[in-house]
Amino acid sequence: MTDTARKHVDFNGRIVMIGFGSIGQGVLPLLRRHIGLAPEDIVIINPDPAPEPIAAEFDAAYITEGLTPDNFRDLLGRYLRSGDFLLNLSVDVSSVDLARYAHERGALYLDTCIEPWLGSYVDPDLTPSQRSNYALREDMLALRRELGEGPTATITHGANPGLVNHFVKVALTNIARDLGQPLPSGDGKDDWSGLARDLNVTTIHIAERDTQRSQTPKNVDEFINTWSIDGFYSEGLQPAELGWGTHEKALPPDGARHDFGADAAIYLNRPGASTRVRTWTPEAGPIHGFLITHNESISLPDYLTHRQDGQVVYRPTVHYAYHPCDSAVLSLHELAGRNWEMQSRKRLIVDEVVDGMDELGVLLAGHGKNAYWYGSQLSIEEARRLAPHNNATSLQVTVAVLAGLVWAIENPRAGIVEPEEMDHERIMEIAAPYLGRLTGAYTDWSPLTARGELFAEDVDREDPWQFRNVRVV
Repeated sequence: MTDTARKHVDFNGRIVMIGFGSIGQGVLPLLRRHIGLAPEDIVIINPDPAPEPIAAEFDAAYITEGLTPDNFRDLLGRYLRSGDFLLNLSVDVSSVDLARYAHERGALYLDTCIEPWLGSYVDPDLTPSQRSNYALREDMLALRRELGEGPTATITHGANPGLVNHFVKVALTNIARDLGQPLPSGDGKDDWSGLARDLNVTTIHIAERDTQRSQTPKNVDEFINTWSIDGFYSEGLQPAELGWGTHEKALPPDGARHDFGADAAIYLNRPGASTRVRTWTPEAGPIHGFLITHNESISLPDYLTHRQDGQVVYRPTVHYAYHPCDSAVLSLHELAGRNWEMQSRKRLIVDEVVDGMDELGVLLAGHGKNAYWYGSQLSIEEARRLAPHNNATSLQVTVAVLAGLVWAIENPRAGIVEPEEMDHERIMEIAAPYLGRLTGAYTDWSPLTARGELFAEDVDREDPWQFRNVRVV
Protein backbone atom coordinates (compact mmCIF):
# COMPACT_ATOMS: atom_id res chain seq x y z
CA MET A 1 0.00 0.00 0.00
CA THR A 2 1.44 3.39 -1.01
CA ASP A 3 1.55 6.51 1.17
CA THR A 4 -1.17 8.01 -1.02
CA ALA A 5 -3.52 5.09 -0.34
CA ARG A 6 -3.00 4.46 3.37
CA LYS A 7 -5.84 4.88 5.85
CA HIS A 8 -4.30 7.15 8.45
CA VAL A 9 -7.06 6.94 11.04
CA ASP A 10 -10.59 5.67 11.62
CA PHE A 11 -13.27 8.12 12.70
CA ASN A 12 -16.59 7.09 14.17
CA GLY A 13 -18.23 10.50 13.93
CA ARG A 14 -19.55 12.66 11.14
CA ILE A 15 -17.50 15.26 9.27
CA VAL A 16 -19.57 18.41 8.72
CA MET A 17 -17.82 20.60 6.14
CA ILE A 18 -18.69 24.30 5.92
CA GLY A 19 -17.90 25.74 2.50
CA PHE A 20 -17.18 23.84 -0.73
CA GLY A 21 -14.99 26.03 -2.89
CA SER A 22 -11.68 24.97 -4.41
CA ILE A 23 -10.29 23.73 -1.08
CA GLY A 24 -13.40 21.81 -0.04
CA GLN A 25 -13.63 20.19 -3.46
CA GLY A 26 -9.96 19.25 -3.33
CA VAL A 27 -9.97 17.88 0.21
CA LEU A 28 -13.05 15.67 -0.19
CA PRO A 29 -11.29 12.92 -2.19
CA LEU A 30 -8.45 12.94 0.36
CA LEU A 31 -10.90 12.46 3.22
CA ARG A 32 -12.45 9.49 1.45
CA ARG A 33 -9.03 8.04 0.69
CA HIS A 34 -7.33 8.45 4.07
CA ILE A 35 -10.04 8.58 6.78
CA GLY A 36 -11.94 5.46 7.70
CA LEU A 37 -15.59 6.51 8.11
CA ALA A 38 -19.04 5.47 6.91
CA PRO A 39 -20.07 6.70 3.42
CA GLU A 40 -22.99 8.69 4.82
CA ASP A 41 -20.87 10.49 7.38
CA ILE A 42 -19.73 13.49 5.32
CA VAL A 43 -22.16 16.42 5.19
CA ILE A 44 -21.35 19.58 3.21
CA ILE A 45 -23.10 22.89 3.89
CA ASN A 46 -22.53 25.47 1.17
CA PRO A 47 -24.75 28.22 -0.32
CA ASP A 48 -23.70 27.62 -3.94
CA PRO A 49 -25.45 24.68 -5.64
CA ALA A 50 -22.97 24.52 -8.55
CA PRO A 51 -20.41 22.11 -7.02
CA GLU A 52 -22.99 19.61 -5.76
CA PRO A 53 -22.06 17.04 -8.48
CA ILE A 54 -18.55 16.81 -7.02
CA ALA A 55 -20.03 16.10 -3.59
CA ALA A 56 -22.24 13.41 -5.13
CA GLU A 57 -19.21 11.85 -6.82
CA PHE A 58 -17.88 11.05 -3.34
CA ASP A 59 -21.24 10.19 -1.73
CA ALA A 60 -21.35 13.29 0.47
CA ALA A 61 -24.66 14.85 1.50
CA TYR A 62 -25.01 18.41 0.19
CA ILE A 63 -27.01 21.10 1.96
CA THR A 64 -27.47 24.28 -0.11
CA GLU A 65 -27.57 26.87 2.66
CA GLY A 66 -25.27 29.58 3.96
CA LEU A 67 -24.29 30.37 7.53
CA THR A 68 -25.05 33.77 9.03
CA PRO A 69 -24.74 35.17 12.57
CA ASP A 70 -28.48 34.61 12.97
CA ASN A 71 -28.83 31.05 11.69
CA PHE A 72 -25.56 29.20 12.24
CA ARG A 73 -26.50 27.62 15.56
CA ASP A 74 -29.83 26.31 14.33
CA LEU A 75 -28.42 25.14 11.01
CA LEU A 76 -25.40 23.36 12.48
CA GLY A 77 -27.54 21.93 15.26
CA ARG A 78 -29.33 19.77 12.69
CA TYR A 79 -26.14 17.96 11.69
CA LEU A 80 -23.35 18.37 14.28
CA ARG A 81 -23.32 16.00 17.25
CA SER A 82 -20.94 15.26 20.10
CA GLY A 83 -17.92 13.40 18.72
CA ASP A 84 -18.30 14.83 15.21
CA PHE A 85 -15.80 17.00 13.32
CA LEU A 86 -16.65 20.56 12.18
CA LEU A 87 -14.40 21.31 9.21
CA ASN A 88 -14.58 25.02 8.42
CA LEU A 89 -13.41 25.81 4.86
CA SER A 90 -15.67 28.82 4.37
CA VAL A 91 -15.17 32.55 3.87
CA ASP A 92 -17.08 35.32 5.64
CA VAL A 93 -18.08 33.05 8.53
CA SER A 94 -16.69 33.72 12.01
CA SER A 95 -14.08 31.15 12.98
CA VAL A 96 -14.30 32.19 16.62
CA ASP A 97 -18.06 31.61 16.69
CA LEU A 98 -17.74 28.22 14.99
CA ALA A 99 -14.89 27.12 17.27
CA ARG A 100 -16.98 28.09 20.29
CA TYR A 101 -20.00 26.22 18.94
CA ALA A 102 -17.95 23.08 18.22
CA HIS A 103 -16.66 23.18 21.80
CA GLU A 104 -20.20 23.47 23.14
CA ARG A 105 -21.32 20.50 21.04
CA GLY A 106 -18.33 18.37 22.02
CA ALA A 107 -17.06 18.28 18.42
CA LEU A 108 -13.56 18.58 16.96
CA TYR A 109 -12.80 21.60 14.77
CA LEU A 110 -10.36 22.79 12.09
CA ASP A 111 -10.08 25.91 9.95
CA THR A 112 -7.46 27.21 7.52
CA CYS A 113 -7.57 30.84 8.66
CA ILE A 114 -9.36 32.94 11.25
CA GLU A 115 -12.27 34.57 9.42
CA PRO A 116 -14.74 37.19 10.65
CA TRP A 117 -18.35 37.53 9.55
CA LEU A 118 -19.03 39.13 6.17
CA GLY A 119 -18.07 42.80 5.96
CA SER A 120 -15.60 43.00 8.83
CA TYR A 121 -12.52 43.11 6.59
CA VAL A 122 -13.70 46.32 4.93
CA ASP A 123 -15.78 47.85 7.72
CA PRO A 124 -14.97 51.62 7.65
CA ASP A 125 -15.95 51.91 11.32
CA LEU A 126 -13.04 49.66 12.32
CA THR A 127 -9.46 50.88 12.57
CA PRO A 128 -6.73 49.11 10.55
CA SER A 129 -5.61 47.49 13.80
CA GLN A 130 -9.11 46.15 14.44
CA ARG A 131 -9.36 44.77 10.88
CA SER A 132 -6.06 42.92 11.15
CA ASN A 133 -5.24 39.24 11.43
CA TYR A 134 -3.46 40.19 14.63
CA ALA A 135 -6.80 41.22 16.15
CA LEU A 136 -8.55 38.09 14.86
CA ARG A 137 -5.84 35.91 16.40
CA GLU A 138 -6.14 37.73 19.72
CA ASP A 139 -9.89 37.02 19.69
CA MET A 140 -9.19 33.33 19.15
CA LEU A 141 -6.56 33.25 21.90
CA ALA A 142 -9.04 34.95 24.25
CA LEU A 143 -11.51 32.16 23.44
CA ARG A 144 -8.82 29.58 24.24
CA ARG A 145 -8.24 31.14 27.64
CA GLU A 146 -11.98 31.23 28.27
CA LEU A 147 -12.71 27.64 27.22
CA GLY A 148 -9.61 25.91 28.57
CA GLU A 149 -9.36 22.19 28.00
CA GLY A 150 -11.78 20.41 25.71
CA PRO A 151 -12.21 19.01 22.21
CA THR A 152 -9.34 19.79 19.88
CA ALA A 153 -9.79 22.86 17.69
CA THR A 154 -6.95 23.10 15.18
CA ILE A 155 -6.86 26.67 13.92
CA THR A 156 -5.17 28.11 10.82
CA HIS A 157 -4.04 24.77 9.39
CA GLY A 158 -3.96 25.05 5.62
CA ALA A 159 -0.80 25.48 3.55
CA ASN A 160 -0.02 28.93 4.84
CA PRO A 161 -0.77 29.38 7.58
CA GLY A 162 -0.32 25.77 8.65
CA LEU A 163 2.06 23.67 6.59
CA VAL A 164 4.69 26.43 6.39
CA ASN A 165 4.78 26.66 10.19
CA HIS A 166 6.01 23.06 10.19
CA PHE A 167 8.45 23.82 7.36
CA VAL A 168 10.12 26.33 9.68
CA LYS A 169 10.91 23.62 12.24
CA VAL A 170 12.32 21.36 9.53
CA ALA A 171 14.42 24.24 8.18
CA LEU A 172 15.75 25.17 11.63
CA THR A 173 16.75 21.55 12.20
CA ASN A 174 18.52 21.31 8.83
CA ILE A 175 20.43 24.57 9.32
CA ALA A 176 21.50 23.55 12.83
CA ARG A 177 22.84 20.22 11.57
CA ASP A 178 24.73 21.87 8.72
CA LEU A 179 26.28 24.43 11.09
CA GLY A 180 27.09 21.85 13.76
CA GLN A 181 24.68 23.49 16.17
CA PRO A 182 23.14 21.26 18.89
CA LEU A 183 19.50 20.41 18.24
CA PRO A 184 16.92 21.24 20.90
CA SER A 185 16.52 18.62 23.60
CA GLY A 186 12.74 19.10 23.71
CA ASP A 187 9.85 20.15 21.51
CA GLY A 188 8.56 23.15 23.45
CA LYS A 189 8.35 26.81 22.61
CA ASP A 190 11.56 27.69 24.45
CA ASP A 191 13.46 24.92 22.66
CA TRP A 192 12.56 26.24 19.21
CA SER A 193 12.90 29.93 20.02
CA GLY A 194 16.26 29.23 21.64
CA LEU A 195 17.45 27.37 18.55
CA ALA A 196 16.34 30.17 16.21
CA ARG A 197 18.09 32.71 18.45
CA ASP A 198 21.30 30.66 18.63
CA LEU A 199 21.30 30.31 14.84
CA ASN A 200 20.73 34.08 14.49
CA VAL A 201 17.77 33.66 12.18
CA THR A 202 16.74 37.30 11.92
CA THR A 203 14.20 37.05 9.08
CA ILE A 204 11.71 34.46 7.83
CA HIS A 205 9.87 34.89 4.54
CA ILE A 206 7.01 32.64 3.53
CA ALA A 207 8.33 32.77 -0.04
CA GLU A 208 5.96 31.52 -2.73
CA ARG A 209 5.99 31.67 -6.54
CA ASP A 210 3.04 30.29 -8.51
CA THR A 211 3.71 29.83 -12.24
CA GLN A 212 0.52 27.98 -13.19
CA ARG A 213 -1.25 29.36 -16.24
CA SER A 214 -4.24 28.93 -18.49
CA GLN A 215 -4.15 29.14 -22.29
CA THR A 216 -7.08 31.57 -22.07
CA PRO A 217 -5.65 35.00 -21.20
CA LYS A 218 -7.18 37.31 -18.64
CA ASN A 219 -9.97 39.52 -19.93
CA VAL A 220 -10.67 43.09 -18.90
CA ASP A 221 -12.85 43.27 -15.77
CA GLU A 222 -11.93 39.72 -14.74
CA PHE A 223 -10.07 38.38 -11.69
CA ILE A 224 -8.20 35.10 -12.14
CA ASN A 225 -6.58 33.02 -9.42
CA THR A 226 -5.55 29.44 -8.69
CA TRP A 227 -7.35 29.37 -5.33
CA SER A 228 -10.24 31.18 -3.60
CA ILE A 229 -10.67 34.57 -5.27
CA ASP A 230 -12.94 35.81 -2.48
CA GLY A 231 -10.40 34.71 0.13
CA PHE A 232 -7.51 36.39 -1.71
CA TYR A 233 -9.52 39.58 -2.15
CA SER A 234 -10.41 39.72 1.54
CA GLU A 235 -6.89 39.23 2.86
CA GLY A 236 -5.38 41.44 0.16
CA LEU A 237 -7.49 44.39 1.34
CA GLN A 238 -6.51 43.94 4.98
CA PRO A 239 -3.54 45.97 6.21
CA ALA A 240 -0.15 44.46 5.38
CA GLU A 241 1.12 42.71 8.53
CA LEU A 242 4.43 41.28 9.62
CA GLY A 243 6.08 39.91 12.72
CA TRP A 244 8.55 42.53 13.93
CA GLY A 245 12.03 41.31 14.82
CA THR A 246 14.36 42.51 17.53
CA HIS A 247 17.09 43.19 14.95
CA GLU A 248 15.01 45.87 13.20
CA LYS A 249 16.34 49.40 13.76
CA ALA A 250 13.23 51.49 13.06
CA LEU A 251 9.55 51.12 12.29
CA PRO A 252 8.55 51.83 8.67
CA PRO A 253 7.16 55.35 8.18
CA ASP A 254 3.67 53.90 7.65
CA GLY A 255 4.07 51.19 10.29
CA ALA A 256 2.29 50.98 13.64
CA ARG A 257 2.12 48.73 16.66
CA HIS A 258 -1.06 47.40 18.19
CA ASP A 259 -2.00 48.63 21.65
CA PHE A 260 -3.18 45.21 22.82
CA GLY A 261 -2.11 41.59 22.75
CA ALA A 262 1.26 39.88 22.35
CA ASP A 263 3.01 42.80 20.56
CA ALA A 264 4.81 40.34 18.25
CA ALA A 265 3.71 42.03 15.03
CA ILE A 266 3.11 45.39 13.38
CA TYR A 267 0.89 46.54 10.53
CA LEU A 268 1.29 49.02 7.71
CA ASN A 269 -1.34 51.63 6.93
CA ARG A 270 -1.81 50.27 3.43
CA PRO A 271 -3.33 47.08 2.00
CA GLY A 272 -1.13 44.04 1.50
CA ALA A 273 -2.22 43.87 -2.15
CA SER A 274 -0.36 47.14 -2.77
CA THR A 275 2.78 46.29 -0.76
CA ARG A 276 5.68 44.39 -2.33
CA VAL A 277 8.79 42.80 -0.86
CA ARG A 278 11.95 41.19 -2.23
CA THR A 279 12.43 37.48 -1.71
CA TRP A 280 13.95 34.36 -3.28
CA THR A 281 12.92 30.81 -4.18
CA PRO A 282 15.17 28.11 -5.69
CA GLU A 283 13.32 27.74 -9.00
CA ALA A 284 12.36 31.37 -9.62
CA GLY A 285 15.40 33.05 -8.06
CA PRO A 286 14.90 36.68 -6.90
CA ILE A 287 11.28 37.84 -7.08
CA HIS A 288 9.00 40.61 -5.88
CA GLY A 289 6.11 39.27 -3.81
CA PHE A 290 3.07 40.86 -2.22
CA LEU A 291 3.15 41.31 1.56
CA ILE A 292 -0.28 39.77 2.11
CA THR A 293 -1.30 39.39 5.74
CA HIS A 294 -1.43 35.84 7.06
CA ASN A 295 -1.74 34.36 10.52
CA GLU A 296 1.70 32.71 10.35
CA SER A 297 3.23 36.19 10.13
CA ILE A 298 1.96 36.70 13.67
CA SER A 299 1.90 33.27 15.32
CA LEU A 300 5.42 32.29 14.20
CA PRO A 301 7.23 35.38 15.57
CA ASP A 302 5.19 35.07 18.76
CA TYR A 303 6.15 31.40 19.12
CA LEU A 304 9.83 32.10 18.32
CA THR A 305 10.07 35.03 20.74
CA HIS A 306 12.74 34.21 23.32
CA ARG A 307 12.69 35.82 26.74
CA GLN A 308 15.19 36.07 29.56
CA ASP A 309 14.01 37.23 32.97
CA GLY A 310 10.70 38.14 31.38
CA GLN A 311 12.28 40.43 28.78
CA VAL A 312 12.18 39.85 25.03
CA VAL A 313 15.75 39.24 23.83
CA TYR A 314 15.04 37.71 20.43
CA ARG A 315 12.32 37.65 17.82
CA PRO A 316 12.59 37.26 14.03
CA THR A 317 10.83 39.40 11.45
CA VAL A 318 8.30 37.17 9.66
CA HIS A 319 6.06 37.88 6.69
CA TYR A 320 4.49 36.44 3.57
CA ALA A 321 6.12 37.24 0.23
CA TYR A 322 3.67 35.99 -2.39
CA HIS A 323 4.03 36.08 -6.15
CA PRO A 324 0.74 34.57 -7.38
CA CYS A 325 0.20 33.28 -10.88
CA ASP A 326 0.82 35.90 -13.56
CA SER A 327 -2.90 36.30 -14.32
CA ALA A 328 -3.53 37.03 -10.64
CA VAL A 329 -0.81 39.71 -10.72
CA LEU A 330 -2.58 41.36 -13.65
CA SER A 331 -5.87 41.02 -11.78
CA LEU A 332 -4.42 42.78 -8.73
CA HIS A 333 -3.04 45.57 -10.91
CA GLU A 334 -6.47 46.11 -12.43
CA LEU A 335 -8.13 45.84 -9.01
CA ALA A 336 -5.92 48.58 -7.59
CA GLY A 337 -6.78 50.81 -10.54
CA ARG A 338 -10.47 50.26 -9.78
CA ASN A 339 -9.87 51.62 -6.27
CA TRP A 340 -10.16 48.07 -4.90
CA GLU A 341 -13.64 47.42 -6.31
CA MET A 342 -13.79 43.74 -7.30
CA GLN A 343 -14.11 42.92 -10.99
CA SER A 344 -17.51 41.76 -12.22
CA ARG A 345 -16.19 38.39 -13.40
CA LYS A 346 -14.11 35.81 -11.53
CA ARG A 347 -12.32 32.80 -12.98
CA LEU A 348 -10.81 30.11 -10.76
CA ILE A 349 -8.36 28.09 -12.84
CA VAL A 350 -8.10 24.44 -11.81
CA ASP A 351 -8.99 22.14 -14.71
CA GLU A 352 -7.86 24.70 -17.31
CA VAL A 353 -4.29 25.02 -15.96
CA VAL A 354 -1.99 23.82 -18.74
CA ASP A 355 1.40 23.96 -17.02
CA GLY A 356 3.37 25.49 -14.15
CA MET A 357 4.04 24.80 -10.52
CA ASP A 358 3.57 26.22 -7.05
CA GLU A 359 6.83 26.71 -5.20
CA LEU A 360 5.89 27.25 -1.57
CA GLY A 361 8.43 27.40 1.21
CA VAL A 362 10.12 29.34 3.97
CA LEU A 363 13.29 31.41 3.58
CA LEU A 364 15.25 31.65 6.83
CA ALA A 365 17.97 34.31 6.70
CA GLY A 366 20.65 36.00 8.77
CA HIS A 367 22.39 32.83 10.00
CA GLY A 368 25.92 31.60 9.31
CA LYS A 369 25.05 30.31 5.83
CA ASN A 370 23.16 33.50 4.85
CA ALA A 371 19.77 32.16 3.76
CA TYR A 372 18.06 28.78 3.41
CA TRP A 373 14.79 27.95 1.62
CA TYR A 374 12.84 24.83 2.46
CA GLY A 375 9.54 23.82 0.96
CA SER A 376 7.40 22.17 -1.69
CA GLN A 377 7.91 22.37 -5.45
CA LEU A 378 4.73 20.85 -6.87
CA SER A 379 3.87 20.83 -10.58
CA ILE A 380 0.36 20.78 -11.99
CA GLU A 381 1.13 17.43 -13.66
CA GLU A 382 2.07 15.80 -10.37
CA ALA A 383 -0.83 17.38 -8.51
CA ARG A 384 -3.27 15.90 -11.03
CA ARG A 385 -1.63 12.50 -10.79
CA LEU A 386 -1.90 12.54 -7.01
CA ALA A 387 -5.47 13.71 -6.38
CA PRO A 388 -8.56 14.72 -8.40
CA HIS A 389 -10.16 18.18 -8.26
CA ASN A 390 -6.85 19.86 -7.33
CA ASN A 391 -4.26 22.07 -8.92
CA ALA A 392 -0.78 22.53 -7.44
CA THR A 393 -1.84 25.37 -5.15
CA SER A 394 -4.94 23.71 -3.76
CA LEU A 395 -3.23 20.36 -3.12
CA GLN A 396 -0.67 22.01 -0.84
CA VAL A 397 -3.63 23.33 1.16
CA THR A 398 -5.85 20.26 1.06
CA VAL A 399 -3.19 17.82 2.21
CA ALA A 400 -2.42 20.15 5.13
CA VAL A 401 -6.12 20.13 6.00
CA LEU A 402 -6.04 16.33 5.89
CA ALA A 403 -2.95 16.18 8.10
CA GLY A 404 -4.42 18.61 10.64
CA LEU A 405 -7.67 16.66 10.72
CA VAL A 406 -5.83 13.37 11.33
CA TRP A 407 -3.75 14.96 14.09
CA ALA A 408 -6.87 16.31 15.79
CA ILE A 409 -8.55 12.89 15.69
CA GLU A 410 -5.40 11.33 17.17
CA ASN A 411 -5.19 14.09 19.82
CA PRO A 412 -8.86 14.77 20.59
CA ARG A 413 -8.53 16.69 23.89
CA ALA A 414 -5.92 19.33 23.10
CA GLY A 415 -8.27 22.35 23.20
CA ILE A 416 -7.54 25.22 20.80
CA VAL A 417 -4.10 24.75 19.23
CA GLU A 418 -1.99 26.62 16.70
CA PRO A 419 0.21 24.82 14.15
CA GLU A 420 3.41 25.53 16.09
CA GLU A 421 2.04 23.50 19.01
CA MET A 422 1.47 20.36 16.95
CA ASP A 423 3.81 17.47 16.11
CA HIS A 424 5.49 18.71 12.94
CA GLU A 425 7.00 15.30 12.16
CA ARG A 426 3.55 13.66 12.14
CA ILE A 427 2.15 16.42 9.92
CA MET A 428 5.03 16.08 7.47
CA GLU A 429 4.67 12.29 7.40
CA ILE A 430 1.07 12.64 6.19
CA ALA A 431 1.62 15.59 3.85
CA ALA A 432 4.96 14.77 2.20
CA PRO A 433 3.67 12.26 -0.40
CA TYR A 434 1.52 15.04 -1.89
CA LEU A 435 4.05 17.87 -1.95
CA GLY A 436 6.14 17.04 -5.01
CA ARG A 437 9.84 17.77 -4.47
CA LEU A 438 10.63 18.73 -0.88
CA THR A 439 13.65 20.93 -1.43
CA GLY A 440 16.19 22.57 0.85
CA ALA A 441 18.52 25.10 -0.77
CA TYR A 442 21.06 27.62 0.50
CA THR A 443 21.61 30.89 -1.35
CA ASP A 444 23.99 33.85 -1.18
CA TRP A 445 21.18 36.13 -2.39
CA SER A 446 20.11 39.01 -0.18
CA PRO A 447 17.80 42.03 -0.70
CA LEU A 448 20.91 44.03 -1.62
CA THR A 449 22.14 41.59 -4.27
CA ALA A 450 22.64 43.24 -7.69
CA ARG A 451 20.88 46.44 -6.65
CA GLY A 452 23.72 48.39 -8.23
CA GLU A 453 24.04 52.15 -8.22
CA LEU A 454 21.61 52.93 -11.03
CA PHE A 455 19.17 54.38 -8.53
CA ALA A 456 20.08 56.16 -5.30
CA GLU A 457 18.33 54.02 -2.72
CA ASP A 458 18.05 54.49 1.01
CA VAL A 459 19.39 51.11 2.08
CA ASP A 460 21.12 49.71 5.13
CA ARG A 461 24.30 48.09 3.86
CA GLU A 462 25.42 46.96 7.32
CA ASP A 463 22.47 44.58 7.70
CA PRO A 464 20.98 43.33 4.41
CA TRP A 465 18.01 41.75 6.21
CA GLN A 466 16.57 44.98 7.57
CA PHE A 467 12.96 45.27 6.46
CA ARG A 468 13.73 48.62 4.82
CA ASN A 469 15.95 46.68 2.39
CA VAL A 470 13.40 43.95 1.82
CA ARG A 471 10.52 46.27 1.05
CA VAL A 472 10.07 47.52 -2.51
CA VAL A 473 9.43 51.25 -2.53
